[in-house]
Amino acid sequence: MATETIFTKIINGTIPSNILYHDDLVTAFADIAPKAPHHILIVTNKPIPSVAEVESCDEQMLGHLFIVARKIATDLGVNESGYRLIVNVGADGGQEVPHIHMHLLAGGKLGGLGFPKQD
Repeated sequence: MATETIFTKIINGTIPSNILYHDDLVTAFADIAPKAPHHILIVTNKPIPSVAEVESCDEQMLGHLFIVARKIATDLGVNESGYRLIVNVGADGGQEVPHIHMHLLAGGKLGGLGFPKQD
C-alpha cells in the first residue's frame, strides 16, 4: 500500500479543499498555489506514487483522467479556447507529491510550462 499523501487526505475529506469533481476513480480540486487563472489538479483515487509505477489494471482509471479533464475544461468554459495538461514524473520531472496527478492549466495564453505568458 502506498503512503498516505496530502491528496489522499483531500480525497478522504480529512483536509478541506475546493472539490470540483469526484467519482469512484478520480477527484479534481483547485490547486492551492495556482500557476494560471485556472489551475486544477485531477488525481487518481487509487494512491499510485508515480506514472513509473502504473500497471495495466490502471488503464481505465488513467484514461478517465482525460475524460474528466475535458469535462472540467467544458465546465470552466475553456474547452474551445484551449488548456494545458501536465503530468510530472519523479523528482527530476518536477513531481512534488508522490501520487499520480494531472495539472489542468487554463484561463488565457499560456507561456512555457503552463505559466501565463508575460507581455
